[in-house]
Amino acid sequence: MAVRYGIFELPNKITLEETAKDGTFARFIAEPFESGFAHTMGNALRRIMLSSLEAPAIVSIRIEGVPHEYMAVEGIIEDMTHIVLNLKGALLRKLPSSEEFGSRRPVTINNTLEVTAATLDKHEGQYPVTLNDFLGKVPFEVINPDLVIFRVTQPMTKQIDIKIAIGRGYVPSERHDFETGVDEIVIDSIFSPVRLVNYYVQNTRVGQVTDFDKLVLEVTTDGRVSPEEALSFATQIGILHFGVFKEIETDPVTFDSEEEESDNDKDELMSKLVLKINEIELSVRSTNCLSGADIETIAELVVMPESEMLKFRNFGKKSLTEIKAKLEEMGLHLGMDLSRMGITQENVKEVLEQYLSEKAGTEV
Repeated sequence: MAVRYGIFELPNKITLEETAKDGTFARFIAEPFESGFAHTMGNALRRIMLSSLEAPAIVSIRIEGVPHEYMAVEGIIEDMTHIVLNLKGALLRKLPSSEEFGSRRPVTINNTLEVTAATLDKHEGQYPVTLNDFLGKVPFEVINPDLVIFRVTQPMTKQIDIKIAIGRGYVPSERHDFETGVDEIVIDSIFSPVRLVNYYVQNTRVGQVTDFDKLVLEVTTDGRVSPEEALSFATQIGILHFGVFKEIETDPVTFDSEEEESDNDKDELMSKLVLKINEIELSVRSTNCLSGADIETIAELVVMPESEMLKFRNFGKKSLTEIKAKLEEMGLHLGMDLSRMGITQENVKEVLEQYLSEKAGTEV
């Protein structure tokens, strides 16, 4: 026997409100949730993103003639301790398929570092060996190739071997599980590509009810994955773990869907949407900005996302705040999904014209 549950308010889309130019930060907004559910979702996604995403990292190094990490190396300014610390800042990207990395074993990269006297003269006696020089050709994308690992002060040729593995979280050197060779130095590895996740919850309106939840997620990564990938991967990991509990399912649960809006509800909404911008009380500056953007009606305004509004010429946050407050008074908001009314950003003018024409014909 199926158990019937009532309607749960769920977001119909996730809005990407703000991103960083370097692709390492994004702010996501999801609304509406039932009261309390935004905290449930936000906390779970935050914990998964910080602890469970995978990325490559260097797990060991062997430099010819260097038997351990507690020593200086002739011809190199930094000692091995500092070199190891610098290696922890290496950022490598690869999204492995199951065929490529089924065993999860480290990949060994062999490289010969050669620094000549001419090279040293060109760099005034100190040649900075960057991550790009250090790794040579690797089957990974190097995010920060200009990271300086150490500085050489005399001509040298050294064989350098490193191991790169894909893992999750933070793994100290003593917990790495792979076979090591002579003079190989195993290092602590930071696999987690997510640096910071903040979430906070705000009230949002659904109809006349104002105590639904809006979830705002701010995700910062180090470049090995994008914020969008981090959120997507965390969601799939969460779904995988919730699926385990389906084993205890007793009676299946079905959920009510949103009831069809009455004709009166639709007419009430349309009567607001067809209003001209100059029919509501906005400042001259805001009205002129909207006019310059060729926005003539409330419908054209509410179907537009907040991020797109800020791209308009001479349109600032003060005008945005004023418009959002006015729309809230009317029970509307920016970025509304009006697909149930047959309205999209592309056809909004045509739908309003058709509605007004039909209404005029009915009244005659």
